[in-house]
Amino acid sequence: MTDENPTPRPLEGVPTTGEPRVDALYRLLAIVDRLRAPDGCPWDKKQTTLSMAPSLIEEAHELVEAIEAGADGATVEEAGDLLMVVFLVARIAQDEGRFDLGAAARAVGDKLVRRHPHVFGDAEVTGSEHVIANWEKIKAEERAEKDEDASALAGVPRAMPALQRASRIGAKAVAAGFRWESPEGALAKIEEEVAELRAAFDSGDRTRVEAELGDVLMASAFFASYAKADAERATRTALLRFESRFRAMEAELGPDAREATLERWMAAWRAAKAAESSGEPSGS
Repeated sequence: MTDENPTPRPLEGVPTTGEPRVDALYRLLAIVDRLRAPDGCPWDKKQTTLSMAPSLIEEAHELVEAIEAGADGATVEEAGDLLMVVFLVARIAQDEGRFDLGAAARAVGDKLVRRHPHVFGDAEVTGSEHVIANWEKIKAEERAEKDEDASALAGVPRAMPALQRASRIGAKAVAAGFRWESPEGALAKIEEEVAELRAAFDSGDRTRVEAELGDVLMASAFFASYAKADAERATRTALLRFESRFRAMEAELGPDAREATLERWMAAWRAAKAAESSGEPSGS
């Protein structure tokens, strides 16, 4: 009978340094190289950097989910999966004569040293906000030297989820000096945009409603910078709360939930919130 989970064969020629972290990276590098070898894995051999791009996004999201769940075991596993995809992307590029993992590591290492003059140089900072300001200044200088977009808003990927991108652009705008004197100003801006959304809704102009709704969402994301909050994480957490409450409402209303009146739905909603606040299981 064939063993469904055979013990992995040791990898020959993998150097050891006595530093566990480095040895583990050497081993992963050797594994990825083996998968891409002529007699390696057919699936890995046919991949391209473009075909692996969705995996980077998927694995990154899975890692974030594990981190937010506070599950160390899952976080280790998902971080490993993401690391593997990065290694594989670099190996594919190496096979195509474009760049290798060393080039990527050197590039980010040089960047970190260059953008942390308070650690690797003589610059002095007064706190984390000063660090961010220096980082953005150095980043803008680098872009100008390369004749790239040197705007304070440059470098935020357009492919990012819209709310996350809005939050990031808001933080950059604030860091560049476009800021309210206090969080109250940013909060008042949300209220102003909500009033404009109401006026657009009352007008019946759907195009205007969509534009004003976008302004409300963006103003909310910008407010996150003042509240020291993560708009994307706040939204994910709100979604989890809603899902939990909605499932409790369904359990409360039973098989006839679809035919229930709004009053019954709202009563079930209030019961779900109360049970959530008291820590008691809802829907029982």
